[in-house]
Amino acid sequence: MVIDFPEREIHGGTGKRQREKTRKNVLDFSASINPFPPVFPWHMDLTGLEQYPDDGYCELKEQIARTFGRSPEEICVGNGSIEIIRVFCSIMLRGNKKFFTESHTFGEYALSARLAGACRTSAPRQADVSFLCNPNNPTGTLRKKPEMMAYLEDIKSGDGLLFCDEAFIELSDPAQSLVDVRDPALFVLHSLTKSYSVPGIRFGYGFGDPDLIEKVEIARPPWSVNAFAEAYALQAFRHRDELAASRAAIAAERGLLTTGMNALGLRCCPSSANYILVKCGREVTSLCGCLAQRDILVRDCASFGLPDCIRVAVRTHDENQQLLEALSACVR
Repeated sequence: MVIDFPEREIHGGTGKRQREKTRKNVLDFSASINPFPPVFPWHMDLTGLEQYPDDGYCELKEQIARTFGRSPEEICVGNGSIEIIRVFCSIMLRGNKKFFTESHTFGEYALSARLAGACRTSAPRQADVSFLCNPNNPTGTLRKKPEMMAYLEDIKSGDGLLFCDEAFIELSDPAQSLVDVRDPALFVLHSLTKSYSVPGIRFGYGFGDPDLIEKVEIARPPWSVNAFAEAYALQAFRHRDELAASRAAIAAERGLLTTGMNALGLRCCPSSANYILVKCGREVTSLCGCLAQRDILVRDCASFGLPDCIRVAVRTHDENQQLLEALSACVR
């Protein structure tokens, strides 16, 4: 029996695997996380490991609600944003449904939709669910809030639902977020772990209509947010204002890194995020290999349908200079 089953999506963030494989310290520019995260003390009461988490995550949702001016009934949580994407698709795209995604964007939307049994359409108005990443991954393009609101109205005219992934918006421009928009045709996804540079704890959260949120919470595996992630998140949301300093530092380093790469003959796409899409004018496998030999990892964008591009995270000043030096040697 032959089953048409999609292939696994390719992701960045392979630094741990590379370190274990080579026993070398590597600079991982393939993972787009905050290089200047807020620093604050947090504590995990180890007696909490002796009991199951509260599967309703009442305290955590109340903290998120206070932070964003929403009600707990409008909030779902999950073991990373991808779990929420999978659960959402299993609910909203079961059966003979259609979905829309942009050509060059995060691949988990299409994979999760296909796993739910949905088919892709090229017309957003024909889609039951349209996925939009803002700022987009891998391009770093940020749509302004008025444009997003117009897009939402257009989706609604076809009786569709907009799934807006804002995983990187807090490192870009939170003023453009739709998190304060209450509409049954809108679901907004956020990620704490990218903003605070703790991807290892796996924590994502989303906002939507209470009826949809209830379904997501029912479909989510029980206790999917572990006690360590919950304890960290409770404290992290109290330091959200400190992300303003992160955004300023990222913007400054992004400008310097862009200037440096352009001077090497590469072409950087304008970015509002903590990563840059770089057009190299050739297939990039050999370039990625050359950088890897110098213990530097970048994201090969072939899986995004961009075989002549790499995605480069913005890191600290000294690390960015190391990347520029390595690129200088590899692009000759």
